[in-house]
Amino acid sequence: MNWTDFWDNFSQIGPEIDRWLRHNRKLSGWLLLAVAIGLGLLVNLITTQIVRIVLRRRHVEVLGLLRQYIRNAFYLFVPALFFLIITNVQERAFQRFPYASKAAEVIFVIATTWLVVQLLKVGERIIIRQYDTASDVNLHLRKFVTQIVFVRQIVTIVVITVGFSILLLSFNGGRKIGLSFLTSAGIASVVIGFAAQRTIANLLAGIQIAFTQQIRVDDAVVVENEWGRIEEINLTNVVVRVWDRRRLILPITYFIEKPFQNWTRSQASVLGSVLLYLDYTVPVERVREKATALVDNNPLWDKEVCAVQVTDIQPTCVVVRILTSARNSGESFDLRCFIRENILAFLRDEYPESLPKTRFQLSETNQPA
Repeated sequence: MNWTDFWDNFSQIGPEIDRWLRHNRKLSGWLLLAVAIGLGLLVNLITTQIVRIVLRRRHVEVLGLLRQYIRNAFYLFVPALFFLIITNVQERAFQRFPYASKAAEVIFVIATTWLVVQLLKVGERIIIRQYDTASDVNLHLRKFVTQIVFVRQIVTIVVITVGFSILLLSFNGGRKIGLSFLTSAGIASVVIGFAAQRTIANLLAGIQIAFTQQIRVDDAVVVENEWGRIEEINLTNVVVRVWDRRRLILPITYFIEKPFQNWTRSQASVLGSVLLYLDYTVPVERVREKATALVDNNPLWDKEVCAVQVTDIQPTCVVVRILTSARNSGESFDLRCFIRENILAFLRDEYPESLPKTRFQLSETNQPA
């Protein structure tokens, strides 16, 4: 057999398949579905192996993010794409059996929407990966990251809305509803209809917070008498990571309607105080010298404020306050604990009489003879 005969036989494969599909219309749709799924899984398998080999030889952060976020969506998208292509190429085979063709459109819209949403997450991670939000001094970076996260959430809602509208447009009965979602009048009517609902109020509050910056990601805050850091700012709620690793979930309107403390609003540096209740005989100057020596040798002190003062005199003791500054609230807490422990040991060993005590005075009374 020469190449001419081989090519003639190979070129007849396409018409033969088309002829078989025409005579087996009811089976052709599901057969093409199986072929599309098989091709999609094959492409997924090849792509996965290539990415795995590349990541083993060299760490590519973008590939790692794509593998982490879009793997599942990609597994659905590729077979859906092949199924849609095949159903459009062999459209005549589905004139009497349209269910497979309609299923291809629906699955492709869902898969595409899911993939775009996951790609938005990858884009967000690529943008913010170079910013260190863990440091309290990076106020502008945390502001930018907060806005990026919120914009991504808004765009995600838009993508899902458009995807849902396109899905409705694929059905004859849903065309009017789908068109209303894609027109400005329809969107305005939806917003007005739900404006009184709390969900929309949370959404508007989130937009206000994202751009007025009452809070940012990783801000140190005190809410509901709990100290923690802002972990997530979502469209309707805020997640606060409490110091003991608990999570406090609050509606986003809480930060609009109620007072709270933001310790890193304009700067991260804070002042911390240690209060000592001591006897009247305490040598304040020696306490001042010891406190100064302690903070001088401690890297937690930012070398700005260190003061020792008697702030009050009570009937049984005096109140000595040691005021120090630190770069952030966490370091300030550790510095105050360090000062308390060492000042207590210093007074106990050097001036035990300065520790608080209760005095009683007994007086003699003359008894009549």
